Amino acid sequence: MMRIAYICGTESWGGLEMNQAKNALWMLQKGHFVLALGQKNSAFQKFCAEHNIPFQEIVKHRKYYDFKAARILRKHLAKNKIEHLILRDVKDMSVSVAAKFWGKSSFKVHYFMEMQLGVSKKNILHTIRFRLLDTWSCPLNWLKEQVEQKTFMPRNRIVVIPSGLDRLPFIESLSKEEARNTLLLPQNQLIIGLAGRFDPQKGQLLLLQAISTLKNNEISIVFLGEPTHNEGEAYHLEIQQFIKTYRLQERVFIRPFRKDIATFYKAIDAFVMASKSETVGMVTLEALASNTPVIGSNAGGTIEILQNGQLGYLYDPGNANSLAEAITNFCRKEKIWTNKELVQSTQKYDFSRVIEQVENHLSRFKK
Repeated sequence: MMRIAYICGTESWGGLEMNQAKNALWMLQKGHFVLALGQKNSAFQKFCAEHNIPFQEIVKHRKYYDFKAARILRKHLAKNKIEHLILRDVKDMSVSVAAKFWGKSSFKVHYFMEMQLGVSKKNILHTIRFRLLDTWSCPLNWLKEQVEQKTFMPRNRIVVIPSGLDRLPFIESLSKEEARNTLLLPQNQLIIGLAGRFDPQKGQLLLLQAISTLKNNEISIVFLGEPTHNEGEAYHLEIQQFIKTYRLQERVFIRPFRKDIATFYKAIDAFVMASKSETVGMVTLEALASNTPVIGSNAGGTIEILQNGQLGYLYDPGNANSLAEAITNFCRKEKIWTNKELVQSTQKYDFSRVIEQVENHLSRFKK
């Protein structure tokens, strides 16, 4: 049994925080001692309470040089005899390595990368901080290459461990007919779907622009999501106006987000990843686990997940015409996959395999 702490200093609840919480739960279920560290009344704390994950409230820390918060963090870790501290948010990196360095503590610090590097991080301050990490784990090979190119992180500390996915709900979901009935969608139309909050970064408008250029009026769209409160209303209104202007009311369906998102993937014929670039794109993995073809932008982690287009269709990021062409190619069935081939491609992301890799990696640091 290992003693592992998962730190999550943000109050947000996006993919990064969900992955941190789920990994903490999976390691707890494997019989390890797990301690979650986070903000009081945060979504992370609520998840931990719902799943009986031991939780320690921590003070809100600054992104850099918060030595007081680092001392407090170090005391929590020492009290619980923590051997490994795992972080996913770069905002938690400074306080985590400071807790290790200033206290001369014996615990190891492991960074599981969720966001790609924008610019080079080879300056002296980044280099010092990164070299206090015992592990820099990348979910995809292209991110490992990016870390090697843009940092001075020692290469023997950089590993590739995929993001974990519980594939069972997607594999064992409803039939397409049942899923469409659940979402109140027509049975006899070709439906392309996009899931995510209404935000320019998610590309709902790009998909509408692509569809509006196609002569095939039998293609419909379903958006699963809602605008972010006090943020996405203007973009949502812009989408509604576009639908009205191009008379797409009978071909565009908007459904609120639902926890059983597997039903959404089963209801559609193809999933569109319309973001300009996704670091990993868990929704892409979820679609493939549902055996649903993916049309994704030729950027970021989507390229690797779709194996350079062998497992899906790629288009130029942000280009509505290129997306329209990819949709047309899908409709022509230019690529045919054998039964469950898309599902099988996600086996290496199965959380049971991923957790085993994490265990094997952490065990290397045993005294």
